[in-house]
Amino acid sequence: MGAYPNNADGSRFDASSPRSWNYEATIKKVEEITARIEAGELELAEVFDEFAAAVDYLRQCETFLMQRQQQVDLLIETLTDESDF
Repeated sequence: MGAYPNNADGSRFDASSPRSWNYEATIKKVEEITARIEAGELELAEVFDEFAAAVDYLRQCETFLMQRQQQVDLLIETLTDESDF
């Protein structure tokens, strides 16, 4: 995944600098969208728009988790290298 997904406001998402972005809040948005779709509260066109928004939110979460995994891997590598001394 080379490019970061867009935020809801159209700005580019960058999980390495999440000023107001929050993983838990984003997951909650996905859950709310899912609940509205499952409840049948939306018109068909709205279902597609909301589904697309949910996919974007999930991509943001995936990017965040991948970046954090890379940080953890680097820390583990650093600890392993230090223990070789």
